[in-house]
Amino acid sequence: MRRCLSILGSTGSIGTQALDVVRGLNVKVCALAANANTALLEEQIREFKPELAAVFDESAAKKLKIAVADTPVRVVTGMDGLCEAAAMESADLILNSVVGMVGLVPTLTAIGAGKDVALANKETLVAGGSLVMEAAKKNSAKIFPVDSEHSAVFQCLQGCPEKKALKRILLTASGGPFFGKNRDQLIHVTPQQALRHPNWNMGAKVTIDSATMMNKGLEIIEASWLFDLPASKISVVVHRESVVHSMIEYEDHSVIAQLGLPDMRIPIQYAITWPQRLPSPVAQLSLTDYGKLTFFEPDFQTFSCLDTCKKAIERGGLAPAAANGANEVAVKLFLDGRISFLRIGELVRSAMENQPDVQTVSSVDDILNADRNARDYVFGAVG
Repeated sequence: MRRCLSILGSTGSIGTQALDVVRGLNVKVCALAANANTALLEEQIREFKPELAAVFDESAAKKLKIAVADTPVRVVTGMDGLCEAAAMESADLILNSVVGMVGLVPTLTAIGAGKDVALANKETLVAGGSLVMEAAKKNSAKIFPVDSEHSAVFQCLQGCPEKKALKRILLTASGGPFFGKNRDQLIHVTPQQALRHPNWNMGAKVTIDSATMMNKGLEIIEASWLFDLPASKISVVVHRESVVHSMIEYEDHSVIAQLGLPDMRIPIQYAITWPQRLPSPVAQLSLTDYGKLTFFEPDFQTFSCLDTCKKAIERGGLAPAAANGANEVAVKLFLDGRISFLRIGELVRSAMENQPDVQTVSSVDDILNADRNARDYVFGAVG
């Protein structure tokens, strides 16, 4: 059992659910970090009494310092503050649930400090997979996946006798709000329609990624790094009910699946309590309530981001970082009403293909430059 957690992104969807899990466990929270939601962060500080609070936005940090002046918490700001929370001496697990490329440097900082990381920040492995996994090996740091799909694979692999017994990974996808639609039917999609996810309650960016199926493409890249498998051994199957969170197939064609209600508190808690299994706040699964579970092939033509991500990890180097950076900008432009829904996938593919071939990623600067170039490319294409 973990003794003390540092939670980066504590006011977001994953962070708030993590704190809900913590309430039921005998675990201390030693640091909390957020972007700018100081009202909620203040409530969390007063309840969980961390030693440190990091606020990425400098003006918001000043407000928080005044608001919690009557408490012993120390308030820090910016990337330096986020990294301080990621390397807290008293923390034995860093939960990274910040959204976007901002999560990469704190992850590397935590690993460099020898901390185990519960990872819910996709961009860390998508853009910087080679650096992150190399650093984890060098510093003997464990990475526990928090995404429901990767946690499911991780849980299934607990019974795997040896790596060579694993034939492939099957990631499940909800299909998002537009399952079964073709491209012609998605021409006039609005942000409001794209934000109506059928099963999960997530932030806006992640929800749009689910609608484009970019999230599943990013998860293919993550899984490739986490489980040391090529993309050719990672399949995607659309599973509308989100009860089977993912599966693994052995060489003898036996398939092991992890099932549960679509509730992120299960994978969050397992990352905290591994290898123990403890009672959780999640309701018990009743398969008879569902009656049936369905599975479909994904539509790579309509949801082109999925295919782009597969090509990016196959190409390697900085191509995944370019695809990720382009997507972050394109999603924001769509939410702002500046581009169409289908344009997201077009821009992601174009930016990825425009990224020069670089097979060896030698530094964080390489990744950040590729990310910046992809973002500039999208802005230039949109005008």
